[in-house]
Amino acid sequence: MVFEDKMITNGEPEEEEEEEEEEDMVDPLETLRQKCEETEHCAHARERLEACETRVGSRSETTEECTEELFDFLHARDHCVAHKVFQSMK
Repeated sequence: MVFEDKMITNGEPEEEEEEEEEEDMVDPLETLRQKCEETEHCAHARERLEACETRVGSRSETTEECTEELFDFLHARDHCVAHKVFQSMK
């Protein structure tokens, strides 16, 4: 009985530790996305997207959107990630 009581009281701090460990976990997909964004092809697509956003933001009335540039950037990043994501899985 005493052993069971100790297990119950000792179980509570372990749950808190598990919660803290979960907070420290990093999504490998997000890590790969960040690395891929730094590659030359993705950096070029990001520059085009940022230039478009700056251009559109500087105008008061415009119908231009940066959808094409956004899709180009996301496509380049996801293409890079697709080649690497399954290598990091266990």
